[in-house]
Amino acid sequence: MSQPGRRAQLRYFRAVPELPDIVVYCESLASRVAGQPLERVRVLGPNLLRTAEPPIEAAQGRVVRGVRRVGKRIVLELDGDLFLVLHLMIAGRLHWKAVGSKAPGKVGLAAFDFPNGTLVLTEAAKAKRASLHLVRGEAALRALDPGGLEPLEASLEQFRGALARGNHTLKRALTDPKAFSGIGNAYSDEILHRAKLSPLMLTSRLGDAEVARLHAATQAVLTEWTERLRAETGAAFPEKVTAFREGMAVHGRFKQPCPVCGASVQRIVYAENETNYCARCQTGGKLLADRALSRLLKADWPRTLEELEG
Repeated sequence: MSQPGRRAQLRYFRAVPELPDIVVYCESLASRVAGQPLERVRVLGPNLLRTAEPPIEAAQGRVVRGVRRVGKRIVLELDGDLFLVLHLMIAGRLHWKAVGSKAPGKVGLAAFDFPNGTLVLTEAAKAKRASLHLVRGEAALRALDPGGLEPLEASLEQFRGALARGNHTLKRALTDPKAFSGIGNAYSDEILHRAKLSPLMLTSRLGDAEVARLHAATQAVLTEWTERLRAETGAAFPEKVTAFREGMAVHGRFKQPCPVCGASVQRIVYAENETNYCARCQTGGKLLADRALSRLLKADWPRTLEELEG
């Protein structure tokens, strides 16, 4: 695959809605459907619905009592102790349309009809990974929750405890849904840049000051971006949900200048993803080895930002 094609593929695979996006989705949905009956559910994607009992028809006619976030999932709380749980995965997106609107043919997975509008679920990807569950009871809902700590509610000690459960890189720890709820590739990049910490630093090597800095950066970045997306959306429905936002410091900004120091933003490419970071701000000028390129260049792989720029 050509490098431009590879970059396009990487950008696609990283566009997972995360905590700020899901919060704004939930708020926008709640303002439209709370107190409204779900009149009809139209499931079009053959692999979308992952539960058989209760049958999806059991949700029809039920009044929506609330909307909440569980990790990266969106939950519609219905009468009768029922919960509709949507996981958008990578390319799933929600759209608020006029009453009775049809879901688009190639990408439409489901439509949820309310008296005041229709919620349409689409997924613009060949591999359909989005999922819909209908479960009964809080216990069944909790079974879908990976159990990660809510980062905006966590005390410093709780945050420290979540990091200490395993010896992983900071990037992996922040994006592990069993450790932290709702953080993915994009905002972990932003958090680590704010905290001035390397994405490949091991959690076991964090000192008290670094843990405190990471905790503060996590809460600040997620709060700021939630407020920013909320303000941008206003009374409208969020239609431009993406992992690449104007104003991000490093995520999706490979080769662009770091807004803090001006050095070129770097990246580590792996599998279907990448990590963006500033070597000057986060790694003391050291370049982190890109698996593909470092294998190709071997001894010619630059070790520092100065070598790269030279």
